Amino acid sequence: MKGTPMRLLILGTGGMANSHAKAFAEIEGVEMVGAVDVDPSRAKAFAVTHGIENTFTSLDDAIAWGEFDAATNVTPDKAHHPTTLALIAAGKHVLCEKPLAENYEKAAEMAAAAERAGLVTMVNLTYRNVAPLQKARELVVAGEIGRVRHLEASYLQSWLVSRAWGDWASESKWLWRLSTKHGSNGVLGDVGIHILDFAGYGANSSVERVFARLKAFDKAPDNRIGEYDLDANDSFAMTAEFENGAMAVIHASRWATGHLNELRLRLHGDRGALEVIHTPDGSSLRGCMGPDVEKAVWRTVDAGTVPTNYQRFVEAVKAGRTVEPGFRHAADLQRVLDLAIETERSRRELGVPDIDAVVQERAVG
Repeated sequence: MKGTPMRLLILGTGGMANSHAKAFAEIEGVEMVGAVDVDPSRAKAFAVTHGIENTFTSLDDAIAWGEFDAATNVTPDKAHHPTTLALIAAGKHVLCEKPLAENYEKAAEMAAAAERAGLVTMVNLTYRNVAPLQKARELVVAGEIGRVRHLEASYLQSWLVSRAWGDWASESKWLWRLSTKHGSNGVLGDVGIHILDFAGYGANSSVERVFARLKAFDKAPDNRIGEYDLDANDSFAMTAEFENGAMAVIHASRWATGHLNELRLRLHGDRGALEVIHTPDGSSLRGCMGPDVEKAVWRTVDAGTVPTNYQRFVEAVKAGRTVEPGFRHAADLQRVLDLAIETERSRRELGVPDIDAVVQERAVG
């Protein structure tokens, strides 16, 4: 593809799709050629807004047309699995929104399909775009804080207690996130994957064992609004042990009054510590390292800038090579999320290998 524009199809034209379209529009060498949505009026309005010539009401129609090289999949969570598999079967490169799928089995199937096809596939774990996180990982890998012993990670949102993002009680784009029958795994599935990636990437390690508690709070009479049963978890609290031996406390909530959208990571090593904070107002990195450890002095660390996932996906397609975060990584994160749900059900800690037994139990059941 060197020297020719990458022709991009946008699958799904809801709120997040606008962010994708705006980001890709700023990248040289990308031509957005088509948009797909089951709602024709929404697809056409989206296409007009972003200068896209072709619209489709089904992915099958878009694939039959075929005049695109890659797709960005911005459909609801439960649609990621069938639509991405269809795109891979059609030989198209795919950037897929998170989570990759509703459960580990489907995510693993998608990862295997991507690996067999040899296409460029990537998951839009957007907080990889945060330069302080990238710098924190670099310092951990370089041994600047020694061996990571303990970490704290949180993802706090307040859209259930404010209207800063809209009226969740009357808008479908929020209500589906509160309903398991609409394909939601709650805050665990929605932003849990983000904070697990944030923590694991920063710590340069992966979760080995996990225990979690999940809770859905009362939000309406009988916890139901129209067709939506409001039963998906609103908050979770997790303890975990990482492969590098570090202990972790990880939590997230949509009831975090006063926090529109904040991610925080604290990494404590035996030679120093780091803190990453990301909010809509910006990102920061502080470190307590070297001689500062003795008096617990924290200093701001310059993290510079990093390319976005959108930019890296385009470059990967042009170069014909997959870059992280890939489908296999996202499937591994989904395995931890599935285990977290199982630990709530069984009220016991589970290790990553235990997912195989859980999958077999589901199949028998």
